[in-house]
Amino acid sequence: MLLKTFRWAFAVTALGLAAGVLYDGWTALGLVAILAVLEISLSFDNAVINAGILKKMSAFWQKIFLTVGVLIAVFGMRLVFPVVIVAISARLSPWNAVHLALTDKDRYQQLVTDAHPSIAAFGGMFLLMIFLDFILEDREIKWLSAVERPLAKLGRVDMLSVCVALIVLLVSSMTFAAHAHQHGGTHADKAQTVLVSGVAGLITYMVVHGLSEYFENRLEAEEEREHEADEESERSGSPRSAVALTGKAAFFMFLYLEVLDASFSFDGVIGAFAITNDIVLMALGLGIGAMYVRSLTVYLVRQGTLDDYVYLEHGAHYAIGALAVILLVTIRYEISEIVTGLIGVVLIAWSFWSSVRRNRALADAG
Repeated sequence: MLLKTFRWAFAVTALGLAAGVLYDGWTALGLVAILAVLEISLSFDNAVINAGILKKMSAFWQKIFLTVGVLIAVFGMRLVFPVVIVAISARLSPWNAVHLALTDKDRYQQLVTDAHPSIAAFGGMFLLMIFLDFILEDREIKWLSAVERPLAKLGRVDMLSVCVALIVLLVSSMTFAAHAHQHGGTHADKAQTVLVSGVAGLITYMVVHGLSEYFENRLEAEEEREHEADEESERSGSPRSAVALTGKAAFFMFLYLEVLDASFSFDGVIGAFAITNDIVLMALGLGIGAMYVRSLTVYLVRQGTLDDYVYLEHGAHYAIGALAVILLVTIRYEISEIVTGLIGVVLIAWSFWSSVRRNRALADAG
């Protein structure tokens, strides 16, 4: 099972390391390996969250996630995205941005660094909304009851998560504007861009999440009707329409997964520049890491890990909340990627251990 699920990740690792050696010698191999580890450590919580969504999808769409989704993740976010943000921020054509990345790596890295506040605002708001919608929902299983129970009561207020997110964004943008003013206004023009980027992240979450939830609810309602009149549905051929509906539901859930992965990858892409500013090595290393995250997601689904360890999803969402806050803080302050990765690992490890203790307590009681 383990080998079958991770076989593509192992194959991509071998090819990626070999390509690194061919591209820039043995030093490149080490850089690619470090980048892969960086991506995996920063995105483990991503795999847990993805698994919670992916388990609702059919085997076909799980394969799509592992194939088409990987192409989007590797080539879209790990290769094209750094070029696009440079092209937009520096007002260059994509071709000129690629040329700059290959010929003047220091200038390219500087442009990416300048674009970081906008990227952090967009990704931070998207991830913050995921965390808030989770923590403000009243759930049967609670991990940190002292925190989750009162927050669930507050969650009964309509649109509270949106209000909280907008307040956080407003504070972040005002703080950034004050910081820019203190330093001679060199970045004052970007304070408005941070605000706009954050609102864009919020809107993106609401649209994509809303569509996926809408079609998921439609799917559940249709399945319930089919269950009540199964024989009549078979004679009339209505199961065919259910398949189409399943496709729509799965498609928007797939779209939601891709946007979610994009938001998770922001810190990995930006953090990669602390290791290298070569976009080829960056794409190889982060691509390998993304492949492991994808395979780990499928493994968690097929093993039923989230059902056995019920607090894992809670830990992953707390890690998302921490990452969202870190991204918003990095609009003004610099935070090491090691800190970011460790916070996520600690929270998930804590939730896993709590799940083990719960299972033992239930077994002893039984």
